[in-house]
Amino acid sequence: MGISGVREFCRPQSARDVVDLLAKHGDRAVLLAGGTFLHGLFARGLGSGVEVLVDLQKAGLSYVKAANGGLALGAMTTFRELAESEAVQKTAEFAAIRDALQYPPAQIRNQATVGGCVASASSLFDLPVALLALDGSVKSLGPRGPRETTLAKFFVDYFEHSLEKGEFLTEVLLPKLPPRSASAFLKLETNSNDLALVNVAVRITLDQAGLCRDARVVIGGGVGKAPVRAVSCEAVLKGQRPSRTLFESAAQEVSSDIQPVSDHRASGQYRRAVAKVYLRRALLRAAERLGVEIA
Repeated sequence: MGISGVREFCRPQSARDVVDLLAKHGDRAVLLAGGTFLHGLFARGLGSGVEVLVDLQKAGLSYVKAANGGLALGAMTTFRELAESEAVQKTAEFAAIRDALQYPPAQIRNQATVGGCVASASSLFDLPVALLALDGSVKSLGPRGPRETTLAKFFVDYFEHSLEKGEFLTEVLLPKLPPRSASAFLKLETNSNDLALVNVAVRITLDQAGLCRDARVVIGGGVGKAPVRAVSCEAVLKGQRPSRTLFESAAQEVSSDIQPVSDHRASGQYRRAVAKVYLRRALLRAAERLGVEIA
């Protein structure tokens, strides 16, 4: 990794110290979390103007803990630490995270961090899609103090987020989900270290009668400037009894919500077709996790 322009390396001991360093160095500083995304930027010559690396390893931001009935994920929590946490391993509602973290190779799981992945604001990454389906939000810290933003508002455009100048992401929050909730995630890739051609995360919540009380459907992987919430699909699901016919009907509506791009890896037409298939499969997986027999 070419980092010849870097003149100073800092390892702050707290989140407040990070804010002070960002205020001091401004645009000359860049945050170092797991380094997997940063490596790609420097390798492509996109690190010009960066003179200060701010390493977050000692800032006290690595944890997975209960918070208000849900979960709080520290920004420096690695993929492996998150995947091996009890809440992710043993619950149906957070199963989409477990699914998403099965795809990266071991080297990435050991190094990449929750905060780095989310703050990169890439519509091709997997974990943000799963977190969006779980109604996640992010906490940030800056000169004016802490701030919380829903993930739906956090992602703005390709590699663009809503953090203000001098702010950085400290935590991802997942709310307590209603009883009888389950989630699932699926991804189409060309190899074990590939960005998504298409990825899909869903969350369904059933009421006492077994009808779909609430639903979230999020599509990523080249279908928009940011991961897309497929509200047309959700509308088909709500108030209905889970079935193969219902899931097929919801999948057919995905074309109303996404705008797939064509690139060297796949055409927009192919992405649109695959999104329908993977959405149906993800809904089936989530329903199975609730013990629902699908007719």
